Amino acid sequence: MGDPGEELVEEVDIEGNVLRIVTRADMRAGRLRHRTTFIAVVDSDGRLLAHQRSPNKDVWPSRWDIAAGGVAAVGEAWDVGARRELAEELGIEAPIEHLGGGTYDDDEVRTVAQVFVARHSGKYRFADGEVVDARWLTLAELHALVESQPCCPDSLALVVPLVEPLLR
Repeated sequence: MGDPGEELVEEVDIEGNVLRIVTRADMRAGRLRHRTTFIAVVDSDGRLLAHQRSPNKDVWPSRWDIAAGGVAAVGEAWDVGARRELAEELGIEAPIEHLGGGTYDDDEVRTVAQVFVARHSGKYRFADGEVVDARWLTLAELHALVESQPCCPDSLALVVPLVEPLLR
């Protein structure tokens, strides 16, 4: 696999319309708005799979995240990107359901996103090295993690409101 910074991504406007194609490195350096998928994994007991990102990630290294996901590839359909990210990061192949979407902007990223849930009670594996640890969380444990550990703010803002009703 080549340099991830050379991966091509779409710079988009607030509505998700493609403005131009840029490298991932240029997108990160310029904090350009791009398309992102989030996939919350919920098991049959109503627990959420949270994971800790690798220290090698280009944004928010080593933070806890409550959704798999990432930057959509050029021309990639939302659901295709979501399934790809779920398989790449957690080694999970499961049906997904669309929960909603939104935008997120801060000092690190600007994104237009779609959020999905995968119902999965089986095993997971850290397939591509982007994840170093994971744990199943109840709703109370999710709140405790958010209060005690550095977490990815984009998934907290976009995913938590949509997935909380599914948790116990």
